[in-house]
Amino acid sequence: MALAVLAAGCAGTAAPDVAAPARTSTSAAPAPSADPSSVAPATRADTVVRPQVPSLVVLPGGRRVPVRAVGTTPAGLLAVPDDIDVAGWWRGGARIGDPFGSVLVAAHVDSTTQGLGPFAELLTAESGARLRVESAGLHQEFVIRERRLVPQGSLVDDSWIFDASGDLRLTLVTCAPPYDSSRGGYQNLAVVTALPLGPPETS
Repeated sequence: MALAVLAAGCAGTAAPDVAAPARTSTSAAPAPSADPSSVAPATRADTVVRPQVPSLVVLPGGRRVPVRAVGTTPAGLLAVPDDIDVAGWWRGGARIGDPFGSVLVAAHVDSTTQGLGPFAELLTAESGARLRVESAGLHQEFVIRERRLVPQGSLVDDSWIFDASGDLRLTLVTCAPPYDSSRGGYQNLAVVTALPLGPPETS
């Protein structure tokens, strides 16, 4: 299943137009020349594990963010939790323990009523920083390889963000400036791609 649009803007904003602006991609951190989906992970799992749904992300700054499984709306938008302190894992993507694909986790950057959310940290995330993803019985360490700004709108040209194929990677997404209320709110997505440092381990 392809996501027509990743996010409906951040809390307090309207949904972006389905038609995205001209495709541009701004790298805000050192990045490999190829798409993140084509970069081999540091280590492959040597043993088979039963894949599990992510339940927690530990950001580089140490903030622990609960993760809830989410789907998409009839309009093709990712149903990101309204609570800025909770992230949504797209249930159409990879899980912890899967050998391939994008483990896609998204959250609102802020809210007019709740203030700044923990995923605001992604706006300044740097290559080399480490993250941790946990499930009911597994945990896995990741290292950030790239942060990109992707225009809000259709992700047909950016399927690496959610694609279930390619090497395993963690993809964290939130809204990013500039903010333009006349155009529906935040105009970009901050997309952080992290690769596994090793296989998942039992908790």
